[in-house]
Amino acid sequence: MTTDKAALTVAGLRIGTADRSLVRDVNFTIAPGERVGLVGESGSGKSLTTLAVMGLLPEGLTAHGEVALAGTPGNLLARDDRAMSRLRGQAMGMVFQEPMSALNPVRRVGDQVAEVLRIHRPELGRSGAAARAVELLSAVRLPDPGEAARAYPHQLSGGQRQRVVLAIALANDPAVLLCDEPTSALDVTVQAQVLDLIVAGTKTRGTGLLFVTHDLAVVATVCSRVLVMQDGELVESGPVAEVFGRPRHPYTRALLDAADLTGSAPPPRPESTDRPTDQSTGEPEARPMVSVAGLSRTYRRARTSLRTPPSVPALRDVSFDIAAGQRFGVVGESGSGKSTLVRLLAGLDQPSAGTVRFAGQRVDGVPERRLRFLRENLQLVFQDPTGSLDPRMRVGEIVAEPLVALRGRAWRTHLARVRDLLAAVGLPADAADRYPHQFSGGQRQRISLARALAPAPKVLVADEPVSALDASVRGQVLDLLASLADTFGLTLVFVSHDLSVVRRICDTVAVLHAGELVELGPAEQVLTRPEHPYTQRLLAAVPSMSRALAGATAGELAGERQERAEPPA
Repeated sequence: MTTDKAALTVAGLRIGTADRSLVRDVNFTIAPGERVGLVGESGSGKSLTTLAVMGLLPEGLTAHGEVALAGTPGNLLARDDRAMSRLRGQAMGMVFQEPMSALNPVRRVGDQVAEVLRIHRPELGRSGAAARAVELLSAVRLPDPGEAARAYPHQLSGGQRQRVVLAIALANDPAVLLCDEPTSALDVTVQAQVLDLIVAGTKTRGTGLLFVTHDLAVVATVCSRVLVMQDGELVESGPVAEVFGRPRHPYTRALLDAADLTGSAPPPRPESTDRPTDQSTGEPEARPMVSVAGLSRTYRRARTSLRTPPSVPALRDVSFDIAAGQRFGVVGESGSGKSTLVRLLAGLDQPSAGTVRFAGQRVDGVPERRLRFLRENLQLVFQDPTGSLDPRMRVGEIVAEPLVALRGRAWRTHLARVRDLLAAVGLPADAADRYPHQFSGGQRQRISLARALAPAPKVLVADEPVSALDASVRGQVLDLLASLADTFGLTLVFVSHDLSVVRRICDTVAVLHAGELVELGPAEQVLTRPEHPYTQRLLAAVPSMSRALAGATAGELAGERQERAEPPA
């Protein structure tokens, strides 16, 4: 196997158990400084391929074939874990999806960066490694790198933590950087900054990049070549412009169709969308379904001294109305106040000032025992169905849970309603007797939707309900959500940082920034002709496949973005 000109060579890679093949005959090379994307849906084998290259496959899985790394003799698959551990962090750098899982929560950030230097470059000494750690934190554009080095991971934002992980991965100028969904949990502007740093870091060092993701627009922005993986096999590969512009394989075409959300306006809606009527006049009811006025929420941090605890304003004087049957989108970055707003609308928190009304009834200041009307008429769907579904309960119990809580009786007495709801979200009736882990991520989110619909609510609040899903599954769940809203006459409050998703499903959009409502209007207007600079910046930061395929490089795109320094958490 020739590796003279390759940073990484993978040949005939096979991964599986004793009786099952998961990855079959994978072949590719990455040249020094080349950026290669590996795309495919969950279960396609892309993460397993990356783990095999790093020697981190889970117990019970074995890899066969050849993996060669520039400057390292022999086949990496033949090395034991001790030998591979000497390569990780030195010849290979790794950036995973969730930085909090990669960082030690009880050690200072600077110590964790310095550690990888001391292990592989002991000649630096403790003080030299500490000084170099601060330089690396500065190189990934952390504000006040000296202060950041003294911080613990929980004291930094998500984007700042991912910058720390990137600093660790690039500390020893590796031959190859492997990134597995490194930006999928980040807001669009922070994602843009981290992508720019990955490109700049690998370009400066001549490091080969393997970028694993399900986001095709990100690959089009960052990479020059792409590999498409389906069911453990590479089904298409080539230059990004060629594969995405003229796809040959049906699976690639399906991925591209599923990813094309940016230009999608809300689907046509029936003229007879259920809106309550005033019984005395027969006219549509003028009273809003949800109304907030002068809404503010200020949190106080725990007292650490005799001084007055510092206050953190999460929402500031927010006002808007949501009409019955409306699909109302709320967008903004982490820390913008979206989650605080959801908690206030659902009566799970109390405002510091202002009012929340549901169909004319006050929600703020009302004790929980008097909020039954809200619990019956407003339901929530959360981001991560795995975390919001009890793994010890059968699906039937989960779907019937709101009915049991509100109306009593054992869950099986509600079985007819449960089966109707499962059918409505596209799941078979026998799903009621199975457990959440027996379903895919998209199916689990359908279970969450069925549970939310159980008490026949008037309002459904969906908080980032598709951000953890693959592009094709995301499109299916969005279409289902829109269909359910029409079928059940729901008022939909859809919270997300993904502007293309919001444009796909919402007719009205509210933009939050630092707790303030900075823009509000029809979705098509706000998301195509934004007036506020913050909304314009959000839109500019969204990875655009058409712009990338038109020839814009990641560096040119970076020039269009207004770099925003992240404040310390």
